[in-house]
Amino acid sequence: MFIRDVLSVKSSGEIFGIEPGATIAEAVGRMVEHDIGSLAVMDGDVLVGFITERDVMRGLQSRGGSVVDARVSDIMVKEPVAANLDDSVDYARDVMTKERISHLIVMDGEKLVGVISFHDVAKAALKKINYENALLKRYIKHWPE
Repeated sequence: MFIRDVLSVKSSGEIFGIEPGATIAEAVGRMVEHDIGSLAVMDGDVLVGFITERDVMRGLQSRGGSVVDARVSDIMVKEPVAANLDDSVDYARDVMTKERISHLIVMDGEKLVGVISFHDVAKAALKKINYENALLKRYIKHWPE
């Protein structure tokens, strides 16, 4: 199973973004509004960073509890870990675990095509396992005697 398959089964393919000059309060508001945990930081059509709930928490701690007026560019990850459409789900799971990240940017060359969460990866893995399980059950049921 590939990352392109994960993107195809996501309920929403919409990519939510924010500008690097926006405030953290705006970023948090956008995440809450859309019930998401990350935003692509875009300068026009160019990906310049990535910000997650965890980055906001780190920013709070490093700035003494006040990031509301800080800019997204102050606390975003400037070189986020990314995957390609043809990378495997196993690769995504491994890199997300090793890097301790909950969201992974998906690129097609230089173009941002999606963001997947660890939840999306787990859901895809379960779908694959359920399919394989059904095949095995069908095979065993029709076992020649």
